[in-house]
Amino acid sequence: MMSYLGQSKLVPSIMSNLLNPDAIFSNNEMSLSDIEIYGFDYDYTLVFYSKHLHTLIFNAARDLLINEHRYPVEIRKYEYDPDFAIRGLHYDVQRAVLMKIDAFHYIQLGTVYRGLSVVPDEEVIEMYEGSHVPLEQMSDFYGKSSHGNTMKQFMDIFSLPEMTLLSCVNEHFLKNNIDYEPVHLYKDVKDSIRDVHIKGIMYRAIEYICYAEQTRAVLAKLADHGKKMFLITNSPSSFVDKGMRYIVGKDWRDLFDVVIVQAEKPNFFNDKRSFRYLGPLSVICYNTSVFLLQGNLYEFLKLTGWRGSKVLYFGDHIYSDLADLTLKHGWRTGAIIPELRSELKIMNTEQYIQTMTWLQTLTGLLEQMQQTFLESLSVALLSSRLFREMTKGFFNAQFGSLFRTDQNPTYFLRRLSRFADIYMASLSCLLNYDVSHTFYPRRTPLQHELPAWSDRPPAAGLPLLQEAQAK
Repeated sequence: MMSYLGQSKLVPSIMSNLLNPDAIFSNNEMSLSDIEIYGFDYDYTLVFYSKHLHTLIFNAARDLLINEHRYPVEIRKYEYDPDFAIRGLHYDVQRAVLMKIDAFHYIQLGTVYRGLSVVPDEEVIEMYEGSHVPLEQMSDFYGKSSHGNTMKQFMDIFSLPEMTLLSCVNEHFLKNNIDYEPVHLYKDVKDSIRDVHIKGIMYRAIEYICYAEQTRAVLAKLADHGKKMFLITNSPSSFVDKGMRYIVGKDWRDLFDVVIVQAEKPNFFNDKRSFRYLGPLSVICYNTSVFLLQGNLYEFLKLTGWRGSKVLYFGDHIYSDLADLTLKHGWRTGAIIPELRSELKIMNTEQYIQTMTWLQTLTGLLEQMQQTFLESLSVALLSSRLFREMTKGFFNAQFGSLFRTDQNPTYFLRRLSRFADIYMASLSCLLNYDVSHTFYPRRTPLQHELPAWSDRPPAAGLPLLQEAQAK
Protein backbone atom coordinates (compact mmCIF):
# COMPACT_ATOMS: atom_id res chain seq x y z
CA MET A 1 0.00 0.00 0.00
CA MET A 2 1.36 3.38 -0.99
CA SER A 3 1.92 5.75 1.93
CA TYR A 4 1.06 9.45 1.76
CA LEU A 5 4.79 10.19 1.55
CA GLY A 6 5.20 7.77 -1.35
CA GLN A 7 2.21 9.28 -3.13
CA SER A 8 3.50 12.83 -2.64
CA LYS A 9 6.90 11.87 -4.07
CA LEU A 10 5.32 10.27 -7.12
CA VAL A 11 3.63 13.47 -8.35
CA PRO A 12 6.87 15.43 -9.06
CA SER A 13 8.22 12.33 -10.84
CA ILE A 14 5.19 12.25 -13.15
CA MET A 15 5.34 16.03 -13.64
CA SER A 16 8.82 15.63 -15.14
CA ASN A 17 7.49 13.22 -17.80
CA LEU A 18 4.58 15.08 -19.39
CA LEU A 19 3.49 14.20 -22.90
CA ASN A 20 3.67 16.73 -25.70
CA PRO A 21 0.17 17.66 -26.99
CA ASP A 22 1.69 18.10 -30.46
CA ALA A 23 2.98 14.51 -30.62
CA ILE A 24 1.68 11.77 -32.90
CA PHE A 25 0.49 8.61 -31.15
CA SER A 26 0.66 5.15 -32.67
CA ASN A 27 -1.72 2.19 -32.45
CA ASN A 28 0.21 0.20 -35.04
CA GLU A 29 3.83 0.24 -36.21
CA MET A 30 4.16 2.34 -39.36
CA SER A 31 7.09 3.89 -41.23
CA LEU A 32 6.54 7.09 -43.20
CA SER A 33 9.38 5.99 -45.48
CA ASP A 34 6.93 3.44 -46.93
CA ILE A 35 4.31 6.09 -47.70
CA GLU A 36 4.33 7.43 -51.26
CA ILE A 37 0.81 8.90 -51.42
CA TYR A 38 -0.98 11.04 -48.84
CA GLY A 39 -4.76 11.44 -48.85
CA PHE A 40 -6.90 13.84 -46.86
CA ASP A 41 -10.45 14.50 -45.84
CA TYR A 42 -11.38 18.20 -45.89
CA ASP A 43 -13.55 19.19 -42.90
CA TYR A 44 -11.72 19.00 -39.56
CA THR A 45 -8.65 17.58 -41.30
CA LEU A 46 -7.29 20.19 -43.68
CA VAL A 47 -9.51 22.90 -42.27
CA PHE A 48 -10.93 23.56 -38.81
CA TYR A 49 -13.92 25.62 -37.70
CA SER A 50 -14.51 27.79 -34.68
CA LYS A 51 -17.35 26.96 -32.31
CA HIS A 52 -19.33 29.76 -33.95
CA LEU A 53 -20.10 27.30 -36.75
CA HIS A 54 -21.75 24.91 -34.29
CA THR A 55 -23.85 27.79 -32.97
CA LEU A 56 -24.87 28.61 -36.55
CA ILE A 57 -25.83 24.97 -37.24
CA PHE A 58 -27.76 24.70 -33.96
CA ASN A 59 -29.71 27.91 -34.55
CA ALA A 60 -30.48 27.12 -38.18
CA ALA A 61 -31.68 23.58 -37.39
CA ARG A 62 -33.73 24.81 -34.42
CA ASP A 63 -35.45 27.37 -36.66
CA LEU A 64 -36.14 24.68 -39.29
CA LEU A 65 -37.86 22.61 -36.60
CA ILE A 66 -40.11 25.57 -35.83
CA ASN A 67 -40.77 26.79 -39.36
CA GLU A 68 -40.94 23.52 -41.32
CA HIS A 69 -41.75 20.83 -38.75
CA ARG A 70 -44.20 22.97 -36.70
CA TYR A 71 -42.36 22.56 -33.40
CA PRO A 72 -43.28 24.97 -30.56
CA VAL A 73 -41.84 28.44 -31.05
CA GLU A 74 -40.79 28.34 -27.39
CA ILE A 75 -37.81 26.11 -28.21
CA ARG A 76 -36.17 29.21 -29.68
CA LYS A 77 -35.21 30.18 -26.12
CA TYR A 78 -32.63 27.36 -26.09
CA GLU A 79 -29.14 28.35 -27.16
CA TYR A 80 -26.17 26.23 -28.13
CA ASP A 81 -23.94 25.20 -25.24
CA PRO A 82 -20.49 24.19 -26.55
CA ASP A 83 -19.68 22.54 -23.22
CA PHE A 84 -22.67 20.20 -23.03
CA ALA A 85 -21.80 17.18 -25.21
CA ILE A 86 -18.66 15.37 -26.37
CA ARG A 87 -18.06 13.28 -29.46
CA GLY A 88 -18.55 9.50 -29.39
CA LEU A 89 -21.72 9.44 -27.27
CA HIS A 90 -24.57 7.00 -27.92
CA TYR A 91 -28.21 8.07 -28.21
CA ASP A 92 -31.00 5.62 -27.50
CA VAL A 93 -33.50 6.63 -30.17
CA GLN A 94 -36.50 4.91 -28.56
CA ARG A 95 -35.85 6.03 -24.99
CA ALA A 96 -34.51 9.50 -25.90
CA VAL A 97 -31.45 9.30 -23.65
CA LEU A 98 -27.85 10.30 -24.39
CA MET A 99 -25.01 8.38 -22.75
CA LYS A 100 -21.36 7.33 -22.79
CA ILE A 101 -20.58 3.65 -23.31
CA ASP A 102 -17.26 1.91 -22.70
CA ALA A 103 -15.35 -0.55 -24.88
CA PHE A 104 -17.22 -3.48 -23.31
CA HIS A 105 -20.71 -2.05 -24.00
CA TYR A 106 -21.23 -0.92 -20.40
CA ILE A 107 -22.92 2.40 -19.73
CA GLN A 108 -20.93 4.80 -17.57
CA LEU A 109 -23.40 5.57 -14.81
CA GLY A 110 -23.73 9.28 -14.14
CA THR A 111 -23.39 10.09 -17.86
CA VAL A 112 -26.95 9.22 -18.96
CA TYR A 113 -28.99 12.30 -19.84
CA ARG A 114 -32.65 12.67 -20.68
CA GLY A 115 -33.00 16.18 -21.98
CA LEU A 116 -30.57 18.32 -19.99
CA SER A 117 -30.94 16.35 -16.75
CA VAL A 118 -28.95 13.34 -15.60
CA VAL A 119 -30.91 10.10 -15.20
CA PRO A 120 -30.47 8.53 -11.72
CA ASP A 121 -28.35 5.38 -11.70
CA GLU A 122 -31.22 3.30 -10.30
CA GLU A 123 -33.47 4.27 -13.20
CA VAL A 124 -30.76 3.47 -15.75
CA ILE A 125 -30.21 0.02 -14.24
CA GLU A 126 -33.96 -0.64 -14.27
CA MET A 127 -34.29 0.64 -17.84
CA TYR A 128 -31.53 -1.59 -19.24
CA GLU A 129 -31.81 -4.41 -16.69
CA GLY A 130 -28.28 -3.56 -15.60
CA SER A 131 -25.76 -1.29 -17.24
CA HIS A 132 -24.78 -3.46 -20.22
CA VAL A 133 -26.10 -2.76 -23.73
CA PRO A 134 -26.46 -5.97 -25.79
CA LEU A 135 -24.76 -6.12 -29.17
CA GLU A 136 -28.05 -6.25 -31.08
CA GLN A 137 -29.09 -2.90 -29.55
CA MET A 138 -25.82 -1.15 -30.33
CA SER A 139 -25.39 1.05 -33.40
CA ASP A 140 -24.47 -0.61 -36.69
CA PHE A 141 -20.96 -0.71 -38.16
CA TYR A 142 -21.06 2.97 -39.15
CA GLY A 143 -22.58 4.14 -35.84
CA LYS A 144 -26.09 4.46 -37.27
CA SER A 145 -29.43 3.42 -35.80
CA SER A 146 -30.80 0.95 -38.35
CA HIS A 147 -32.00 -2.62 -38.88
CA GLY A 148 -33.26 -2.97 -35.33
CA ASN A 149 -30.33 -1.16 -33.68
CA THR A 150 -31.79 1.30 -31.19
CA MET A 151 -28.54 3.18 -30.55
CA LYS A 152 -26.99 5.92 -32.67
CA GLN A 153 -23.34 6.80 -32.06
CA PHE A 154 -22.36 10.39 -32.78
CA MET A 155 -18.82 10.23 -34.17
CA ASP A 156 -18.71 13.39 -36.29
CA ILE A 157 -17.56 16.71 -34.83
CA PHE A 158 -20.46 18.28 -36.74
CA SER A 159 -22.78 16.13 -34.57
CA LEU A 160 -22.13 18.19 -31.42
CA PRO A 161 -24.91 20.72 -32.22
CA GLU A 162 -27.21 17.82 -33.18
CA MET A 163 -26.79 16.15 -29.78
CA THR A 164 -27.35 19.46 -28.01
CA LEU A 165 -30.47 20.26 -30.04
CA LEU A 166 -31.92 16.81 -29.37
CA SER A 167 -31.34 17.28 -25.65
CA CYS A 168 -32.83 20.79 -25.62
CA VAL A 169 -36.04 19.79 -27.43
CA ASN A 170 -36.39 16.72 -25.21
CA GLU A 171 -35.97 19.01 -22.21
CA HIS A 172 -38.70 21.37 -23.42
CA PHE A 173 -41.20 18.55 -23.97
CA LEU A 174 -40.44 16.97 -20.60
CA LYS A 175 -40.60 20.24 -18.64
CA ASN A 176 -43.93 21.17 -20.23
CA ASN A 177 -45.51 17.69 -20.08
CA ILE A 178 -45.88 17.52 -23.87
CA ASP A 179 -46.48 14.04 -25.24
CA TYR A 180 -44.16 13.15 -28.12
CA GLU A 181 -42.75 10.19 -29.98
CA PRO A 182 -38.97 9.99 -29.38
CA VAL A 183 -38.29 8.26 -32.72
CA HIS A 184 -40.06 11.05 -34.63
CA LEU A 185 -38.18 13.70 -32.67
CA TYR A 186 -34.86 12.05 -33.53
CA LYS A 187 -35.79 11.89 -37.23
CA ASP A 188 -36.96 15.52 -37.32
CA VAL A 189 -33.77 16.80 -35.69
CA LYS A 190 -31.62 14.62 -37.97
CA ASP A 191 -33.48 15.93 -41.04
CA SER A 192 -33.14 19.54 -39.90
CA ILE A 193 -29.38 19.17 -39.33
CA ARG A 194 -29.09 17.53 -42.77
CA ASP A 195 -31.00 20.40 -44.38
CA VAL A 196 -28.63 22.93 -42.84
CA HIS A 197 -25.84 21.23 -44.81
CA ILE A 198 -27.80 20.51 -48.00
CA LYS A 199 -29.29 24.00 -48.30
CA GLY A 200 -25.88 25.59 -47.86
CA ILE A 201 -26.84 27.59 -44.78
CA MET A 202 -23.52 26.86 -43.07
CA TYR A 203 -21.44 27.61 -46.18
CA ARG A 204 -22.21 31.29 -46.55
CA ALA A 205 -20.01 32.69 -43.77
CA ILE A 206 -17.27 30.13 -44.05
CA GLU A 207 -14.41 32.61 -44.45
CA TYR A 208 -15.17 34.06 -41.04
CA ILE A 209 -15.26 30.79 -39.15
CA CYS A 210 -12.62 28.53 -40.70
CA TYR A 211 -8.94 28.40 -39.91
CA ALA A 212 -6.02 26.07 -40.48
CA GLU A 213 -3.20 24.77 -38.31
CA GLN A 214 -0.24 25.13 -40.68
CA THR A 215 -2.03 23.18 -43.40
CA ARG A 216 -0.07 24.82 -46.19
CA ALA A 217 3.24 24.12 -44.42
CA VAL A 218 2.35 20.41 -44.11
CA LEU A 219 1.28 20.12 -47.75
CA ALA A 220 4.36 22.01 -48.95
CA LYS A 221 6.67 19.76 -46.92
CA LEU A 222 5.16 16.64 -48.47
CA ALA A 223 5.29 18.12 -51.97
CA ASP A 224 8.95 19.08 -51.49
CA HIS A 225 9.72 15.44 -50.75
CA GLY A 226 7.99 14.25 -53.90
CA LYS A 227 4.89 12.83 -52.27
CA LYS A 228 1.67 12.53 -54.27
CA MET A 229 -1.43 13.95 -52.63
CA PHE A 230 -5.18 13.68 -53.07
CA LEU A 231 -8.34 14.94 -51.39
CA ILE A 232 -11.59 12.99 -50.92
CA THR A 233 -14.41 14.94 -49.29
CA ASN A 234 -18.18 14.89 -49.02
CA SER A 235 -18.27 18.69 -49.27
CA PRO A 236 -19.23 20.45 -52.55
CA SER A 237 -16.59 21.86 -54.87
CA SER A 238 -17.42 25.56 -54.42
CA PHE A 239 -17.24 25.21 -50.64
CA VAL A 240 -13.90 23.39 -50.76
CA ASP A 241 -12.44 25.83 -53.27
CA LYS A 242 -13.46 28.84 -51.19
CA GLY A 243 -12.09 27.36 -47.96
CA MET A 244 -8.81 26.19 -49.47
CA ARG A 245 -8.23 29.55 -51.13
CA TYR A 246 -8.77 31.15 -47.74
CA ILE A 247 -6.43 28.89 -45.70
CA VAL A 248 -3.85 27.78 -48.29
CA GLY A 249 -3.99 30.26 -51.18
CA LYS A 250 -5.40 30.52 -54.67
CA ASP A 251 -2.79 28.07 -55.94
CA TRP A 252 -3.90 25.30 -53.59
CA ARG A 253 -4.83 23.00 -56.48
CA ASP A 254 -1.19 22.83 -57.55
CA LEU A 255 -0.46 20.76 -54.44
CA PHE A 256 -2.87 17.93 -55.29
CA ASP A 257 -2.82 15.24 -57.95
CA VAL A 258 -6.49 14.34 -57.56
CA VAL A 259 -9.41 16.05 -55.82
CA ILE A 260 -12.74 14.25 -55.34
CA VAL A 261 -15.72 16.23 -54.03
CA GLN A 262 -19.25 15.16 -53.02
CA ALA A 263 -17.83 11.67 -52.52
CA GLU A 264 -20.67 10.48 -50.25
CA LYS A 265 -18.37 8.62 -47.89
CA PRO A 266 -18.56 5.94 -46.58
CA ASN A 267 -20.51 4.71 -49.65
CA PHE A 268 -17.67 5.98 -51.83
CA PHE A 269 -15.40 3.24 -50.52
CA ASN A 270 -17.84 0.45 -51.39
CA ASP A 271 -20.13 1.47 -54.28
CA LYS A 272 -19.59 0.63 -57.95
CA ARG A 273 -20.75 3.91 -59.48
CA SER A 274 -18.66 5.59 -62.16
CA PHE A 275 -17.06 9.02 -61.76
CA ARG A 276 -18.68 12.12 -63.16
CA TYR A 277 -16.37 14.98 -64.06
CA LEU A 278 -17.15 18.42 -62.71
CA GLY A 279 -18.40 21.07 -65.09
CA PRO A 280 -17.21 24.65 -65.46
CA LEU A 281 -15.25 24.83 -62.22
CA SER A 282 -12.39 22.64 -63.32
CA VAL A 283 -13.13 19.85 -65.83
CA ILE A 284 -9.67 18.15 -65.81
CA CYS A 285 -7.37 21.15 -65.81
CA TYR A 286 -5.48 23.00 -63.06
CA ASN A 287 -2.10 21.51 -63.88
CA THR A 288 -1.99 17.86 -62.76
CA SER A 289 -5.16 18.06 -60.69
CA VAL A 290 -8.19 15.99 -61.69
CA PHE A 291 -11.45 17.18 -60.14
CA LEU A 292 -14.09 14.49 -59.96
CA LEU A 293 -17.67 14.52 -58.77
CA GLN A 294 -18.86 11.40 -56.92
CA GLY A 295 -17.81 7.90 -57.99
CA ASN A 296 -16.23 5.09 -56.00
CA LEU A 297 -12.89 3.91 -54.70
CA TYR A 298 -12.57 1.15 -57.28
CA GLU A 299 -12.71 3.65 -60.16
CA PHE A 300 -10.26 5.82 -58.24
CA LEU A 301 -7.81 2.92 -57.89
CA LYS A 302 -8.05 2.16 -61.61
CA LEU A 303 -7.42 5.82 -62.39
CA THR A 304 -4.39 6.23 -60.10
CA GLY A 305 -3.00 2.76 -59.37
CA TRP A 306 -2.56 3.84 -55.75
CA ARG A 307 -3.05 0.75 -53.64
CA GLY A 308 -2.20 -0.82 -50.32
CA SER A 309 0.11 0.27 -47.55
CA LYS A 310 1.95 2.91 -49.59
CA VAL A 311 -1.14 5.11 -49.15
CA LEU A 312 -1.81 7.02 -45.90
CA TYR A 313 -5.22 8.69 -45.56
CA PHE A 314 -6.14 11.21 -42.86
CA GLY A 315 -9.64 11.97 -41.61
CA ASP A 316 -11.54 12.91 -38.47
CA HIS A 317 -14.46 10.46 -38.77
CA ILE A 318 -13.46 7.02 -37.51
CA TYR A 319 -16.14 5.21 -39.52
CA SER A 320 -16.75 7.24 -42.68
CA ASP A 321 -13.10 8.14 -43.29
CA LEU A 322 -11.02 5.27 -41.94
CA ALA A 323 -12.83 2.00 -41.23
CA ASP A 324 -13.32 0.65 -44.76
CA LEU A 325 -9.90 1.82 -45.91
CA THR A 326 -8.03 -0.16 -43.29
CA LEU A 327 -10.32 -3.22 -43.21
CA LYS A 328 -11.03 -3.69 -46.92
CA HIS A 329 -8.33 -1.89 -48.86
CA GLY A 330 -5.17 -2.10 -46.73
CA TRP A 331 -4.45 1.63 -46.69
CA ARG A 332 -2.67 3.10 -43.67
CA THR A 333 -4.83 5.53 -41.74
CA GLY A 334 -4.34 8.60 -39.56
CA ALA A 335 -7.08 10.00 -37.33
CA ILE A 336 -7.32 13.71 -36.63
CA ILE A 337 -8.71 14.16 -33.10
CA PRO A 338 -8.79 17.90 -32.25
CA GLU A 339 -9.98 17.14 -28.71
CA LEU A 340 -6.72 15.31 -28.01
CA ARG A 341 -4.68 18.48 -27.52
CA SER A 342 -6.96 19.97 -24.88
CA GLU A 343 -7.26 16.64 -23.03
CA LEU A 344 -3.48 16.21 -22.91
CA LYS A 345 -3.06 19.74 -21.57
CA ILE A 346 -5.50 18.89 -18.77
CA MET A 347 -3.70 15.60 -18.08
CA ASN A 348 -0.42 17.53 -17.77
CA THR A 349 -1.72 19.70 -14.91
CA GLU A 350 -0.54 19.01 -11.38
CA GLN A 351 -4.11 18.95 -10.08
CA TYR A 352 -5.10 16.19 -12.49
CA ILE A 353 -1.95 14.16 -11.77
CA GLN A 354 -2.52 14.43 -8.02
CA THR A 355 -6.13 13.32 -8.40
CA MET A 356 -5.24 10.36 -10.59
CA THR A 357 -2.41 9.33 -8.26
CA TRP A 358 -4.80 9.29 -5.32
CA LEU A 359 -7.41 7.42 -7.36
CA GLN A 360 -4.90 4.72 -8.28
CA THR A 361 -3.79 4.50 -4.65
CA LEU A 362 -7.38 4.10 -3.47
CA THR A 363 -8.09 1.50 -6.14
CA GLY A 364 -5.12 -0.53 -4.91
CA LEU A 365 -6.34 -0.08 -1.34
CA LEU A 366 -9.81 -1.37 -2.27
CA GLU A 367 -8.32 -4.40 -3.99
CA GLN A 368 -6.17 -5.31 -0.97
CA MET A 369 -8.73 -4.63 1.76
CA GLN A 370 -11.88 -6.18 0.32
CA GLN A 371 -11.71 -9.18 2.67
CA THR A 372 -10.82 -7.25 5.84
CA PHE A 373 -11.14 -3.83 7.47
CA LEU A 374 -14.71 -3.33 6.26
CA GLU A 375 -15.09 0.08 7.90
CA SER A 376 -11.93 1.39 6.25
CA LEU A 377 -13.04 -0.21 3.00
CA SER A 378 -16.30 1.75 2.92
CA VAL A 379 -14.39 5.01 3.46
CA ALA A 380 -11.95 4.14 0.67
CA LEU A 381 -14.85 3.18 -1.63
CA LEU A 382 -16.61 6.51 -1.04
CA SER A 383 -13.36 8.40 -1.59
CA SER A 384 -12.72 6.47 -4.81
CA ARG A 385 -16.16 7.44 -6.16
CA LEU A 386 -15.54 11.08 -5.31
CA PHE A 387 -12.17 11.06 -7.09
CA ARG A 388 -13.74 9.41 -10.15
CA GLU A 389 -16.36 12.15 -10.31
CA MET A 390 -13.62 14.76 -9.97
CA THR A 391 -11.67 13.11 -12.80
CA LYS A 392 -14.73 13.23 -15.08
CA GLY A 393 -15.22 16.91 -14.30
CA PHE A 394 -11.73 17.84 -15.48
CA PHE A 395 -12.81 17.22 -19.09
CA ASN A 396 -16.57 17.67 -19.36
CA ALA A 397 -18.97 18.11 -16.46
CA GLN A 398 -21.61 15.83 -18.01
CA PHE A 399 -19.68 13.13 -19.85
CA GLY A 400 -16.00 13.36 -18.92
CA SER A 401 -13.17 12.36 -21.24
CA LEU A 402 -13.58 11.38 -24.88
CA PHE A 403 -11.20 8.47 -24.32
CA ARG A 404 -12.03 6.99 -20.89
CA THR A 405 -14.94 6.02 -18.71
CA ASP A 406 -14.17 5.49 -15.02
CA GLN A 407 -11.59 2.75 -15.60
CA ASN A 408 -12.09 1.44 -19.12
CA PRO A 409 -11.47 2.89 -22.57
CA THR A 410 -14.56 4.37 -24.18
CA TYR A 411 -16.29 2.74 -27.13
CA PHE A 412 -14.93 5.66 -29.18
CA LEU A 413 -11.33 4.79 -28.24
CA ARG A 414 -11.95 1.12 -29.00
CA ARG A 415 -12.92 2.03 -32.57
CA LEU A 416 -10.10 4.55 -32.86
CA SER A 417 -7.57 1.89 -31.83
CA ARG A 418 -8.96 -0.54 -34.39
CA PHE A 419 -9.25 1.72 -37.43
CA ALA A 420 -6.39 4.25 -37.07
CA ASP A 421 -2.70 3.37 -37.34
CA ILE A 422 -1.76 6.75 -35.89
CA TYR A 423 -3.71 9.64 -34.36
CA MET A 424 -2.96 13.26 -33.54
CA ALA A 425 -4.61 16.58 -32.70
CA SER A 426 -4.01 18.12 -36.13
CA LEU A 427 -2.00 17.66 -39.33
CA SER A 428 0.46 20.27 -38.03
CA CYS A 429 1.88 17.53 -35.77
CA LEU A 430 3.48 16.03 -38.90
CA LEU A 431 5.85 18.99 -38.99
CA ASN A 432 7.56 17.59 -35.88
CA TYR A 433 8.63 14.41 -37.71
CA ASP A 434 10.90 13.49 -40.57
CA VAL A 435 9.22 11.99 -43.66
CA SER A 436 11.08 8.73 -42.97
CA HIS A 437 10.11 8.50 -39.30
CA THR A 438 8.84 5.15 -37.96
CA PHE A 439 6.05 5.19 -35.38
CA TYR A 440 6.06 2.46 -32.76
CA PRO A 441 3.14 1.81 -30.39
CA ARG A 442 4.24 1.94 -26.78
CA ARG A 443 4.37 -1.51 -25.23
CA THR A 444 2.04 -1.11 -22.29
CA PRO A 445 1.78 -4.21 -20.10
CA LEU A 446 -1.17 -6.53 -20.50
CA GLN A 447 -3.06 -7.35 -17.32
CA HIS A 448 -1.10 -10.60 -16.89
CA GLU A 449 2.33 -9.07 -17.67
CA LEU A 450 4.85 -7.47 -15.35
CA PRO A 451 4.68 -3.66 -15.39
CA ALA A 452 8.42 -3.25 -16.05
CA TRP A 453 7.85 -2.69 -19.77
CA SER A 454 5.84 0.46 -19.08
CA ASP A 455 8.74 1.96 -17.14
CA ARG A 456 10.96 2.37 -20.19
CA PRO A 457 11.43 5.94 -21.48
CA PRO A 458 8.95 7.14 -24.14
CA ALA A 459 10.08 6.52 -27.72
CA ALA A 460 11.78 9.29 -29.64
CA GLY A 461 8.63 9.67 -31.70
CA LEU A 462 6.73 10.64 -28.55
CA PRO A 463 8.65 13.69 -27.33
CA LEU A 464 8.10 14.73 -23.78
CA LEU A 465 6.75 18.20 -23.30
CA GLN A 466 9.99 19.38 -21.68
CA GLU A 467 12.04 18.11 -24.65
CA ALA A 468 9.79 19.90 -27.13
CA GLN A 469 10.03 23.14 -25.17
CA ALA A 470 13.81 22.84 -25.01
CA LYS A 471 13.96 22.66 -28.80
